[in-house]
Order: sequence, then C-alpha cells, then structure tokens
Amino acid sequence: MSEVKVNPGDSFELALKKFNRKVQQDGILSEARRRAHYESPQARRKRKAAAQRRKQRRTRQPDIKRARFMSRSLFLCQFIEAR
Repeated sequence: MSEVKVNPGDSFELALKKFNRKVQQDGILSEARRRAHYESPQARRKRKAAAQRRKQRRTRQPDIKRARFMSRSLFLCQFIEAR
C-alpha cells in the first residue's frame, strides 16, 4: 500500500502528483497490468528469457563498440609504423 504524506497548504494537484510518483516508483500499476490476465508458466519463462537477452545485449553493446574502436586504432598504429 502506497502512502503519501501531504503537507498542510499543499494543493490537490501537488498531492496527486506525489501519489502518482509514489505509485510509479512502487510498480503498483505495472504489477496490476501484469496480473490482469493469466500468464502460463511457459509464457512467463519466455518473457523472462527475452528480458534477460535484452539485458545482456545492452550490457555487451558498449564492449563491442570499444573493441571495434580499439582494433581500428591498432590497425592505424601498425599502418603508420610500417611507413
């Protein structure tokens, strides 16, 4: 249960904004949307595996870019030294 403390003198709009932010941070709406329909165990495994692949791709992508840059730099250094 999300609880928001409203200071005296705060407007309704500010209180609503605080509440919406708190609900978003707690993940209540995303949880409710996820539980709105039954998800079979197979579908749950597929969803989690896809999320894991996306996460690995995101963490691996900077390494690939760095490796590509390093190999290009090494090639240029070797080319310059050969002259």
